[in-house]
Formats: sequence, structure tokens, C-alpha cells
Amino acid sequence: MKHPFISTTLNRRAFLASAGLGAASLGALLAGCGSTPAENGSAAGSAPVETGSAETSEGVEVRVASLKGPTSIGLVTFMNEAKNPDMFKNSYDFQIMTAADEILPLVIKGDIDIALIPANAASVLYNKTEQGITCLDINTLGVLSVVTGDSSVASFEDLAGRTVYLTGKGTTPEYTMNFLLEAAGIADSMTLEFKSEAAEVVSVLAADAAAVGVLPQPFVTAALVKNEALSAPIDLTDVWTQYAEEGSQLVTGVTIVRNEFLAEHPQAVSEFVISQAASVDTVNDDPATAAPLVVEAGIIDAEPVAEKAIPACHLVCLTGTEMQEALSGYLQVLYDADPTSVGGALPEDEFYTAFEG
Repeated sequence: MKHPFISTTLNRRAFLASAGLGAASLGALLAGCGSTPAENGSAAGSAPVETGSAETSEGVEVRVASLKGPTSIGLVTFMNEAKNPDMFKNSYDFQIMTAADEILPLVIKGDIDIALIPANAASVLYNKTEQGITCLDINTLGVLSVVTGDSSVASFEDLAGRTVYLTGKGTTPEYTMNFLLEAAGIADSMTLEFKSEAAEVVSVLAADAAAVGVLPQPFVTAALVKNEALSAPIDLTDVWTQYAEEGSQLVTGVTIVRNEFLAEHPQAVSEFVISQAASVDTVNDDPATAAPLVVEAGIIDAEPVAEKAIPACHLVCLTGTEMQEALSGYLQVLYDADPTSVGGALPEDEFYTAFEG
């Protein structure tokens, strides 16, 4: 939803400066930025942890890293506005990288302050740093869809008796599919065949009209644009909601912050999350205007693909209790499939909570 304290992009800096936001007040703000592309709703406030602030009236540089893909799309308006040095109290250095393995060591070394990374990578990082990071929000829900040229495939249960092509052997796509297939009661009646790249799955679908694949965005949209015979009848985000425990959601990306930075600069973290939520709303509300920014950032190559992909990327800013329920349920499924996929242990409650509301 639109953040209640933000009426236009121009007044955000003035609001943050005049409010003198600190640790105590940020909890209430974060609780209100549970932004979703489909409906309004507020996440509950966060439980308290101690935050000693070395904040000054002067802004700081916030070093942000994100991945080339859907988890960065919601940031593009924010990134564009941050080019104006007068727009925000703090300055932002945005870096878009190709793999989480590039980002995690930089967070550990203290060279990155805030990062948008895969949900399971955040759990791994939490364990590796001995609880040295906090999850601020979920930025992207599920991005996987069933793609096929066979019109008889209309529901997830229609995958029974088929071979489904996908990527991600031994990683989250496989664990997600196995969980959903077991929940739907069709795991023993179909076959998963793994390819090394999404492009290989697309090639199989192009060669055989009856083939069925599972692809992530924006590959789903790109495949549909190039081949009008294909469709994406099943969104696994919806299937997850159907079969998972209440509150759990299929999660792709989350936003984390180093606890040291969080303690020293709570106002900067506040400004970031508020601006991130506003950016997500803007991108979801106007994909056509956001598409050139997505291309400019090097996230997707073509504006038509970017514009059509945005509504299917499930860009959000979920915080507080809503975030914890959605993410903890998802991580539990991964842990049950392979504990090492989340770093060997599930995160404690402190992973999800940062400020006192």
C-alpha cells in the first residue's frame, strides 16, 4: 500500500528530516509499509531489540547491493531518484550484481550495508555471521510459473502423468516443486527433468507443443513474447498459498541490513525502507514508465518484456508479522528439504525484528 506518511516523492526527505526518526519511531513506520501489488494491508509492529545510535544530523552513504533480476526491479524508481543529491537526506550507492555469491562476502566484510538477496541466502548469511544481520522486508514473492503450449494444462494437478522441465537441481526451485507436488498428491505420478539453464527449458518448449516447463520471471514473459503458442496458466505463488500453512508464502527475495549499520544509522535504514516501499508501489502502479528504468539498470534487456513482466514478478514490501509469517513458513519448507539450504539452522526471531514500535 502507499505509505501513509508519503504523499509525493518530493516530500520524503522533508518528512524524514523534520520527524527526527529514531529507533523507537521506525517500528511503526515499518509496520505500515507492508506493501503488496494487489491489496492494502498493514503488517504488525516489530518486537524490540536494542539499537544504540551514533546518528548525526548529517546524512551518510548507504551502500546497497542487489541482484540482476526481479529482486532489483522494485528499486528502479528509488535508484533513479537517488541520482539527485537533494532528493534524500542520505546518499545511496546502488550496485547490481549477477549472483548472490558476489554479494554475501561483501556484506560479511562490511563493504555493503543493505542487500537484496534470495531468501534462503539471507538465512545462510544470518548463520554465517552469527546473527549479524536483520531482515528488513520481503521484496519479491514467487517468480516461478508453469509454461506450456498444451491448453489442457490449466491447474497444478494437471501436471500428473507428465514430465516437467525446469532448472535448479538441488536448490530452491527443486525443493519448491517437490513440496507442492507432495502437497497436491501427484509427486509419484510425474517426473522432473532438470536443465542447466532457463534457455534450455525454453528450447524444449519451443520444440514440443505438449512439453511443460517451470520458468522464473522474466524468462516466462520473454518466452511468451517470442512464442505466441505458449502460455503461463499456473503461477506457483498461488499454488503455494493453496497448499502451504496459513501465512506462509512463496518468497524469492528479501532485504537485509548489517546489524552494525542498523545500530549506528537507524534513520538511514528508515529512509531506505520507506523509499523502497514507495518505489515498489510506483513500479507496480505504472509498469510502462518503470520499464525504461529497468532496462537502463541492466536488469532486463527489452522494455516490452520488462513492462509485461513487472505485474507477474510479485514485487512487494512486506514487513513485521506479515513478513515473519510468510518468510519463516517458506524457510521451514527449505529446511525440511535440506537444512544446508538455509545455513544449517532456521533463523531466530531476532532475524525478523529490528525496531520497537
